[in-house]
Amino acid sequence: MSDSKMPLYRTPTLDPDVMETWSSYVARFENDADFIQQQVEQGVMVTTFDRLVGMLDQVYNWGRRSSIWPLGFGLACCAIEMISTAAGRYDIDRFGAGLFRASPRQADLMIVSGTVTKKMVPQIVRLWNQMPEPRYCMSMGACATGGGPFKEGYNVVSGIDKYVPVDVYVPGCPPTPQALLHGLIMLQRKIDGQSIKDVSWYRRGAVEEIPVPILGADLIDLRRLPQIRGGAAAPEPVAEAAEAAPVEA
Repeated sequence: MSDSKMPLYRTPTLDPDVMETWSSYVARFENDADFIQQQVEQGVMVTTFDRLVGMLDQVYNWGRRSSIWPLGFGLACCAIEMISTAAGRYDIDRFGAGLFRASPRQADLMIVSGTVTKKMVPQIVRLWNQMPEPRYCMSMGACATGGGPFKEGYNVVSGIDKYVPVDVYVPGCPPTPQALLHGLIMLQRKIDGQSIKDVSWYRRGAVEEIPVPILGADLIDLRRLPQIRGGAAAPEPVAEAAEAAPVEA
């Protein structure tokens, strides 16, 4: 057969040495449903909206979990352990969280490391409000979680979670660098489980800030102000007068 009489379109078969016309190729596979389904799956991505959002969540969460920027501030002895975690021996950069930021507007993670006093709470809440979403808080050590050995002190707050929402608690007094890294891994797992459909920072409306507590004679949480006013306005129960003892004549 000369080249002038060769068909214009030729398609290789399973045998690369055999050439066939397009019509014979179609005739062999036009009724093969499995073959057609295989070709469609190879050339066209068939999915649902939920699966598409799930794939976006994986990429989105991978980017966030691998670039957590902590806020560079410390409160007490736990901060020394946090600083050593960023040194070469433990190398927090392996988790993408070694870029401590001096500005809350560039930070993703607040590590409350140390004893939280009433004088420091307004500053912590103010820094938290200045952090952009998505933001996370980690309570490092027994003092930040529940007051620690200074819980009975008149100037110590028994838990930063009374004023700022905490995502991960790291126990210890003080926690070791390995414990802080474990807490970071737990935070990464929490980020992996989040979805764009459910996170708060993609909802309509502005995210409400936490009112900065007022430090006066005591620390006043403005969110409890109606409760405080209601308690002050309520009349105190009057104790019944005790019966007078009979007087002997």
